[in-house]
Amino acid sequence: MIAVSTASTASGEHPADLVEVGHVTEAYGIRGGLKIQPYSAQSDALLGTRSWWLRKGREIRRVEVLSAKRHGASVTAMWSGVTDRDQAQAWKGWTVLVPRSEFPPLAEGEFYWVDLIGCELIGKGENGEDRLLGSVSHVSDNGAHAVLHVALVVPVALGESSQPLLDAKGRQRETLVPFVEAYVRNVDLDARRIDTDWPEGF
Repeated sequence: MIAVSTASTASGEHPADLVEVGHVTEAYGIRGGLKIQPYSAQSDALLGTRSWWLRKGREIRRVEVLSAKRHGASVTAMWSGVTDRDQAQAWKGWTVLVPRSEFPPLAEGEFYWVDLIGCELIGKGENGEDRLLGSVSHVSDNGAHAVLHVALVVPVALGESSQPLLDAKGRQRETLVPFVEAYVRNVDLDARRIDTDWPEGF
């Protein structure tokens, strides 16, 4: 049993827009500190709010964060009710979630990865016309920049019905598109569209 002053919540009693932003990897120090591994290089969502939600299995708990700061590629934090290393270590493996509505605003031209997932990737056909290439299934970080993982479709003109592009084993093919200006021309989150110079033939 974790001895913390937080409330265990049943399904439906937590915000509907919770987004996974990291997980607890270990205790940090001897005074109840914890080390969090963010799921992207953008740790703003962790640092910009003082209420986190922790999940393990079917259990979800809210914690009031007392402090949080970057520590290399990780984030170190302390929250109410955790005062020693044993209590902190009991949180190891819990997933950290934050409501999307509480993410701090970003500068123009910056994007949270969660907002890119599901966007359609629009490329150019042989004649320069816009073509649907696929949709972003998830985003990763290669250390230098973000990388879009795109579930491919058979390229079609915009508005036409699309079919998954399959490999020899019948699995949907994927391509990796660096999320850099050399390839990404425009991101329109309202239209759920990413315009790219990524070639149709990959």
